[in-house]
Amino acid sequence: MTQEKPPLINREISWLYFNARVLQEATDKTVPLIERLRFLAIFSSNLDEFYRVRVATLNRLANLVSKVKEEFGYNPKKILNQIKNIVVKQEKKFNLLYEEIIKELAENKIFILNEHQLNVSRGIFVKKYFRERILSTIVPIIIDDKKPFPELRDRVIYFLVKLTNNAKKQKVKYALIEIPDSLNRFLVLPETNNLKFIILLDDVIRYCLDEIFFVFDYDEVEAYSIQITRDAELDLDKNVSDKFIEALSKSLQKRKKGKPMRLLYDSAMPIEMLNIVINKLELSSESLIPGNKYHNFKDFISFPNVGEADLEYKKITPLPVKDLSISKGMLELIKQKDYLINLPYQSFDYIIHFLREAAIDPRVKSIHITLYRLAENSRIVNALINAARNGKKVHCLVELKARFDEQANIYWTNKLEEEGIVVNYGISGYKVHTKICMVTRIEKGKPVYYANMATGNYNEKTAKIYCDHSLFTADERITKELSKLFENIEQKKISKGYEHLIVSPLETRKRLFFMIDREIKNAKLGKEAYLILKMNSLADELTIKKLYEASNSGVKIDLIIRGMCCLVPGKEGFSTNIHVISIIDKFLEHARIWIFANDGNEDIYLLSADLMTRNLDHRVEVGFPIYNPEIKQEIRDIINIQLKDNVKAREINALNNNKYHRIRSALPIRSQVDSYNYLKNKS
Repeated sequence: MTQEKPPLINREISWLYFNARVLQEATDKTVPLIERLRFLAIFSSNLDEFYRVRVATLNRLANLVSKVKEEFGYNPKKILNQIKNIVVKQEKKFNLLYEEIIKELAENKIFILNEHQLNVSRGIFVKKYFRERILSTIVPIIIDDKKPFPELRDRVIYFLVKLTNNAKKQKVKYALIEIPDSLNRFLVLPETNNLKFIILLDDVIRYCLDEIFFVFDYDEVEAYSIQITRDAELDLDKNVSDKFIEALSKSLQKRKKGKPMRLLYDSAMPIEMLNIVINKLELSSESLIPGNKYHNFKDFISFPNVGEADLEYKKITPLPVKDLSISKGMLELIKQKDYLINLPYQSFDYIIHFLREAAIDPRVKSIHITLYRLAENSRIVNALINAARNGKKVHCLVELKARFDEQANIYWTNKLEEEGIVVNYGISGYKVHTKICMVTRIEKGKPVYYANMATGNYNEKTAKIYCDHSLFTADERITKELSKLFENIEQKKISKGYEHLIVSPLETRKRLFFMIDREIKNAKLGKEAYLILKMNSLADELTIKKLYEASNSGVKIDLIIRGMCCLVPGKEGFSTNIHVISIIDKFLEHARIWIFANDGNEDIYLLSADLMTRNLDHRVEVGFPIYNPEIKQEIRDIINIQLKDNVKAREINALNNNKYHRIRSALPIRSQVDSYNYLKNKS
């Protein structure tokens, strides 16, 4: 009798269920109205990236069906069909939600007008704006059967325009207009009687089509929006060399011309117009996604609030960290004990100040740091440049392969090198995903190390909206190993032999499985055995099998997973002791945390790695233990709050229905609000 195959959810399908949770936030009437609109934007932006990367990969694999089925156990063509069916349903829900939110905005005296709803005075205002700001940026391209179809840029909105002269029965003309992405998508119109009016750039152009095509003899003009999403994967040699930046720059240019993965089109478009695009671009039916008249909905993240303040979430005031003062010397404080920054509830400024202090402290000799994603105007980079100007040796690893941040990271690399900073571009074959920084200070003639290690990037912009943990420590058990790791990185190699740090790609899987096996052993001995894992994604098949083994041995497992989860909880014979929740709320849950019972001596680790094969085997990642008892308790308390969330947590189950996690309780527990209040009371 063959053993039943462990249940697994396909990672792409699981990801779509995650994005459905984002769409749920747009549905939730308790979410402020403009925030609901922004969740629609996040959903749309997520889906764009999904098509550019994951669907692009599946399309490549679809030509190797038999080999893929043998290697990965699924048929990519079948998955592509499932994806389309799910996405089409989600897009329909999206469109209904948008219409619903538009009506609710109108109830709040905010009106999004289209080109048919402008009165005379607002029409004059729009025409004036069009002539002054837009007309010079518009270059229509006439479609000619004798000429190649224009190259459509990735994720840019186009109008397919049809010009007809019904009276003279002339041949219909078609044209393309690229909607300029350099202009603000939203135009606020003059207010009337305390009523607010906004029109989209798309509709401004629609209203003024006659000024674009005045040279043609027509009596009817129609314009429908289309948007192409292209394959965004880079085709690069894995060897990092002096020519790597040049090669990457060229590949980024090619990305704009990648194979079309999806055509999002206005579902009101006549079929003969749609067929023109399908035939010219040689699109398959799987890539066709009907939508509404507005694409690139990610722009709605910046939708202007012209109404009351309660239409948006109230901005929180970052809390101080008890006993950690930026007006005193942080290095001396960190020497005495560890400190934890809980972002975004506490300020990212502590990390900036840590680097600024290191930049001017005469006893500091060097700074080592790994940089993955940076803010547009990075204060981190400015602090490092100041350190170099003050004579410190600054060593930066800038990961040039950080997807969709490659161009920005090339810019920062050049800027750092101009200041004499030593820049390491990465390690051949591995993406460096660590979030680590080390300051070396000479004290009594000897080097003393001060470290900052985090679950999230050194990015002050995302630090305001991502939930992460950032540790300051001078604990020699950690800092000596961190010094060794930085030596490895500079030598472009990774070695084994870490006792306290958990380092991918060589040891993370081994250490994780060892700690799970320890819980399995304790469970079999009748001892209390449990583990709690929080992460963005769980997709590694071997890890899932190990968790199933632990569940079957009686280990109690709680998982908090924001994104994709390929594990199936509650399955008889596999996962009856596994409970999984996903928290989607105002902030993006980004932290990675491991907690193990360890026979009453609980182990807690913070990590940069999710439990995906790429993080375990193909990236440089770092996990680090929490030794300070007060910080251990703080992390445990926050995790306990999250496990009890009965407002914004969803249950991950075999039905994939994103059911809200409701617990009978005297009071509602909303973990992000309650975590903030918990830290506020502590400080």
